[in-house]
Amino acid sequence: MFTHRLATEADLDTLRGLMLAAIETNQRGFLTPAQVAASHSLMGLDTQLVADRTYFIVECDGRIAGCGGWSYRAGVYGGDHSTALRNATPLDPATDPARIRAMYTHPDFVRRGVGRLILEVCEAAARAAGFRHVVLMGTLSGEPLYRASGYAVAEHRADTVGDVEVPLIRMTKRLD
Repeated sequence: MFTHRLATEADLDTLRGLMLAAIETNQRGFLTPAQVAASHSLMGLDTQLVADRTYFIVECDGRIAGCGGWSYRAGVYGGDHSTALRNATPLDPATDPARIRAMYTHPDFVRRGVGRLILEVCEAAARAAGFRHVVLMGTLSGEPLYRASGYAVAEHRADTVGDVEVPLIRMTKRLD
């Protein structure tokens, strides 16, 4: 039912639309409206992942159902617009965890295995690149999926946008 492929530059506009819909819809019930609005400053498309060929798209019947990636760079979260969060320093697979990044599921496809498939594909790619563990910065809406997929909470924190705190959860998993 679902297929996956690497994202390309031709997908960028579609990915931006999916991310907007996912942030606006999937965060409801977990965040206040002010926190959802503030989330746009912290989340979004990081085109470096697409350029690095570490960003995947999951499709169903010709529609993009979700997207997500992994990174061998030091940044843990953030999009092109959140430059303070970006860090392109390459990681050492022998000592550093790979990053699971920018996971989004289109609202029409939530709770159907899209997120789990993205995680599996990303973890396999990171493992193939020599990484032995991964880290991600999850949202409250993503935490149940990450826990069910073997991730452990390392830290609860918040990032502040203006006067609004957006809760985040740093989670880790061993790949070996």
